[in-house]
Amino acid sequence: MSLEETPTPPAPSPETRVRVSYDAVAPQYGAALLHELDDKPLDRALLAALVEMSGPGTIADVGCGPGHVTRHLAGLHPDVVGIDISPRMIDLARQEAPGVRFETASMLDLPMDDQSWSGAALLFSIVNLPETRRMTAFTELRRVLRPGGVALISFHIRSEEHDAGDRAHLDQWFERDIDLDRYFLDPEQVIAEVTTAGFDLISVTTRLPNGSEVPTERAYLLVRKPD
Repeated sequence: MSLEETPTPPAPSPETRVRVSYDAVAPQYGAALLHELDDKPLDRALLAALVEMSGPGTIADVGCGPGHVTRHLAGLHPDVVGIDISPRMIDLARQEAPGVRFETASMLDLPMDDQSWSGAALLFSIVNLPETRRMTAFTELRRVLRPGGVALISFHIRSEEHDAGDRAHLDQWFERDIDLDRYFLDPEQVIAEVTTAGFDLISVTTRLPNGSEVPTERAYLLVRKPD
């Protein structure tokens, strides 16, 4: 076969790019987020509300990264699992919380039975997903939540450089080469998506950044799977 006939390798899938990128920055990212919730009283309050509203059963931290939110949830609830697509993030999470359950998996194809969870936190874990894959993630979430199960979903709305609806591409992060898209999302669009996926909206909270975090406006949706 001539050089001209050499087939072009297929482009990596968005999920592969997310996994490889977060693997590349795992140690630095984990160190940066180790005590992230300490300065976020509203986030902690919403997580407490999620735990109370979910009741008994498993609560999952989906897209858990290095496990800082999972550890916080484990201090509030006896049955918690952290899930992330990045094996290196899961390794870090297990090191920081050896008594907490963590699993490597994609939120687009969760290895759980139907109606396995009473609640789920998706804190900024949908921001790397384009619309079609967000819908897949929300459909999977509805499948694994029991009737009446509650989810807390957060995402970035806008920043000084980007408006809601923009896609920002990162090719370097924590001084590491990566290939990662980040989406800024209109709350009304995400509400329409979760509603289409079969959830009832409980509440919408938005807030401005505090001084210690990435300067973006953020949204938090509490949703429930109907009984």
